[in-house]
Amino acid sequence: MSTQADHGPELVPRPEQTSDALRAALAIVAPGRLPELRRTKDEAFAKAVEWQSLSPVRSWVLAWARDIEIARRPDLSDRHARARRNLEHEDAATAREALRELTAVLDEAMKAVNA
Repeated sequence: MSTQADHGPELVPRPEQTSDALRAALAIVAPGRLPELRRTKDEAFAKAVEWQSLSPVRSWVLAWARDIEIARRPDLSDRHARARRNLEHEDAATAREALRELTAVLDEAMKAVNA
């Protein structure tokens, strides 16, 4: 788990990239998404068996680690929510900026979980 935050407060420490740790963190930062976590985990494991590859499981872990990184950090969560709200803004420049910001948030979160 992370201990150093140079981006502001965190709701919970960064979890290890294991199913149990991700589920425990999600239960705190976004409990309403627990059914989605379970469903996508089942889908990833089914694909792993079908494809005879761990790639779907690794993708599942990284996607949820990224989403939890966003949810556990109010700075990222606020930016993410604001960008999503403006994605379909009537002003094209605002929508483009929202897409750029959403991409930046997702990239920052992925970089953090891969550090």
